[in-house]
Amino acid sequence: MARSKKKLGEILVGWGVVTQDQVEAAAGKAKTSGKKLGDALMEAGVPEEQIAKALANQFGLEYVDLSSNGVAAQVNMKLIPEELVKKHLILPMAKNGRTLQLIVHDPGNLELFDTLRFRLSTDLELRLSSRSQIRKFIENASAKTTKLVDPNQSLVSESIDKSVDKSVDKSMDKSIDITGEDAPIVRLVQRILAEAVKMRASDIHIEPMADRVRLRYRIDGVCMERDNLPKRMQNSVLSRVKLMAGMNIAEKRVPQDGRIKITVDETTIDFRVSACPCYHGESVVLRILRPDSVKIGLVNLGFEEDSLAVFNKIIRKPNGIFLVTGPTGSGKTTTLYSALDVLNRPDKKIITAEDPIEYNFRGINQCQVRDKIGLTFQVILKTMLRQAPNIILVGEIRDREVAEIAIQAALTGHLVFSTLHTNDAPGAITRLIDMGVKPFLVASAIQAIMAQRLVRTLCGQCKQINPEPDEKYCSLINVSKEEAAGRVYMPVGCSNCNSVGYRGRKGIYEMMLMNAEIRELAFKQEPLVKIRQAAIANGMRTLMEDGKLKVLKGITTPDEIARVAQVEGLS
Repeated sequence: MARSKKKLGEILVGWGVVTQDQVEAAAGKAKTSGKKLGDALMEAGVPEEQIAKALANQFGLEYVDLSSNGVAAQVNMKLIPEELVKKHLILPMAKNGRTLQLIVHDPGNLELFDTLRFRLSTDLELRLSSRSQIRKFIENASAKTTKLVDPNQSLVSESIDKSVDKSVDKSMDKSIDITGEDAPIVRLVQRILAEAVKMRASDIHIEPMADRVRLRYRIDGVCMERDNLPKRMQNSVLSRVKLMAGMNIAEKRVPQDGRIKITVDETTIDFRVSACPCYHGESVVLRILRPDSVKIGLVNLGFEEDSLAVFNKIIRKPNGIFLVTGPTGSGKTTTLYSALDVLNRPDKKIITAEDPIEYNFRGINQCQVRDKIGLTFQVILKTMLRQAPNIILVGEIRDREVAEIAIQAALTGHLVFSTLHTNDAPGAITRLIDMGVKPFLVASAIQAIMAQRLVRTLCGQCKQINPEPDEKYCSLINVSKEEAAGRVYMPVGCSNCNSVGYRGRKGIYEMMLMNAEIRELAFKQEPLVKIRQAAIANGMRTLMEDGKLKVLKGITTPDEIARVAQVEGLS
């Protein structure tokens, strides 16, 4: 590969694209930042295509314009594994004997080319295109291969070739092999995973029944039945999922856990997989973990302005415990991670104890609980305190010992975040005392307790004002007929929300700040009713009242608040 004697800057100056002063300024910037000259010139406003053409000239390579008519048809993505294409942003064009024609964007990456020659056992004939053109081409190709199936159409007919359908009768056959990317079961499982991600599902449920395998997605907290797979495919589908998750596919008698990591539309998605033996076969649930879901920002969680101001004030306190309570799936983890994301600064040391670690954060020391080897919450917490942290996150307070260590940490100058399973905020106090924690420790260590739930939000494209809101639901959340007039909306359904009428979820919150009166009640072990009355008198807005505000703002509906907030009188 013969190089031109001219440098990149000289070529661009010679073409009249830039001036010498611009090149020198970009070169100085590249030197201080560690970037390449081409990247520095792009930041200065030089078109990327011009830089790519100049690089092709410099290295004596043919420049390929992927946007030109007919060029895209020359690319053959099947010549090399898809993972290499996406990881390195390269495109194969053709193969002649032992020589592979390859489109690249960085002709100076000699180490990559040596690796590819060794892995693919071929010689390389390089072409050059811009990084953005290659990325766009790959994204378009991915969109075509992972297109959504019509909700009314079976996934099986779309993914399984009828001529090879006989293979799925076997529990262990080559159709589940991880290397057989064109096998029918592989295509089916891949389509299920990709479709669930695109439909914003939080869980995938694969449930064997007596005569079928039920496939359900949980979207915005509600399960919807997606498809019924033939019973003969049960073993192959379950084995494929377990193989991808690193489980023992021969073991079907005991529960197993695993993880899957795949790329969907250029985003890496984690799936936490749980297999549980049931009467008709193993029930498998895949929890979808999106890295961006915990970085949406506090403002987007659903806090009212006054609650957000209080929340921001609490998480910046130097010590004490801040508890978030609610049932499983109520968004507790997202809330706490969003708080840590705000507090994650170079001057703060943050350590977490989690079971399991769902999301990885830069700059935060995250510890995974491993009960089998004795690495329990208690052991991690005791070790944490010797690490001189500013902020500690305990995934969940499950017993008295963990609660007492967390409280001791709060009393010795640490800010502690944790979660608890109670129905409301005041209930956390009585729950801790019931665990065996001394009342004076509970009263002195806790700064605030917040209960939360997630409610479905109305689709912004199809919601309409409800001319006759249901009086029953309105009365349940204390919305009068006068208040409801022209302010209460109803779900309609469109293509944007899969004809459900709801799209996305937001939180409703109940924030209880500790004051002298509530601490005194906790110390005296007064009944929950008295603690709740004192909290409301102190300005606590209940879950139902917070939900009422969202109904009158047109964010959600009265029946959704009544369902989620568990108001009395709902049958």
